[in-house]
Parts: sequence; C-alpha cells; structure tokens
Amino acid sequence: MPNAPHLYVISAPSGAGKTSLVKALLAARPDLAVSVSHTTRPKRPAEVEGRDYYFVDNAEFDRLVAANAFLEHARVFDNQYGTGREQVAEKLASGRNVLLEIDWQGARQIRIRAPDCVSIFILPPSRAALEERLRARKTDSDAVIARRLADAATDMSHCLEFDFAVVNDRFEQAVAELLTIIGAREPGQRPAGLAANRPALKALLQSLVAQNP
Repeated sequence: MPNAPHLYVISAPSGAGKTSLVKALLAARPDLAVSVSHTTRPKRPAEVEGRDYYFVDNAEFDRLVAANAFLEHARVFDNQYGTGREQVAEKLASGRNVLLEIDWQGARQIRIRAPDCVSIFILPPSRAALEERLRARKTDSDAVIARRLADAATDMSHCLEFDFAVVNDRFEQAVAELLTIIGAREPGQRPAGLAANRPALKALLQSLVAQNP
C-alpha cells in the first residue's frame, strides 16, 4: 500500500534563500507539488501569474477570506497572503506531497488544522549574510531593507515552533538537509540532528533575533 501524501511547510525570513531552495527541491523531487498562494503585493518583474502567486487586490482577498477559501492567511509586510484550501486538498487527494511556502503566522495556522504536517524553518548563517542577500536583490530602498531586517528578527524568534531548522549557509548542503527531512516517510525516521530545538543552534538563534546585535 503506498504511503499517504504528506504536507510540508517551509518558512523563512525575507532574504534567507527560501525560494531558491524550494526550486532545487522541486527539481530533485518531482513528486512534490507547490501550492501557489494568493497575495495582494505587487508582482515583481520576473514573476508569473499562477506560477509564483495569484495576484489579487485587497477587495478580492477579503472576499476569499469571507468565503473561507483559505487554509491559512496572514498579513506580512503590509501585504496579505493566503493558501487556497481547495487547491491543497486536490493535490493531496491526487497522491502528491504538497509543499507550502508560507510565513510563521500561516505555519502556525496550518499546524493547528493539519497537525501531521512537517514544518521546516530556513535560517541565514548570520544577520550580515541576510542583509547582504537583501541588498543583492536591488529591489528595495535602504529604509525598506532596514524594516525587513527588523521583521526578520521577529520571524526568526518563532523558529522553535517548527519541527526542523535548516541553516542556508552552503546552498548544496541546505538542499541535501531538506531532502533528508522530506525523504523520511515516518516520524521516527526524521533526522533529530536537524530538529529546530537542537542545542547547536542556540547561539546562532540568539544572535539572529537580537534587534541590536
């Protein structure tokens, strides 16, 4: 009898490299299906409607909330994001594992509604590396970057709510660790060495969440 499909939740602060990691995961694991979220934020030049997000205005987003169309939804950096309930259910029913890229607020809602989900938090190797990655995008002003860094500290303070944490220092290693987590079919097979609450992460987490390091 085939294993039942799993729901995986990946969260990260802005600039931690989550999008690149997820792309690598999808290339390595074609059985994974990403649920495309709805958002009210403006579309970036390289983004494609229906591939990266479903871009809607606030009125349409509020209508979907009222219709109970979202499995989770949250406001992040002045924009709203939501995961379509029907979309996830259809993918799981088809036998595919589903990957959600959502923030910690949404992940908290998912863990309540789908307690068997596997949640993973992506961390940068340092605050300096996070700032460097944000600046490399060349999409935000200094003021926006400063706010993103402050918001990132808040985001990372919720890391211990997750099952696992992966530090995106060396990209290939981070991908390998994610594949190890996702490759474990049963809870007892999952790597304790990548648990979010592992002692080895304590010092890094403390430095990352400090507002004035």
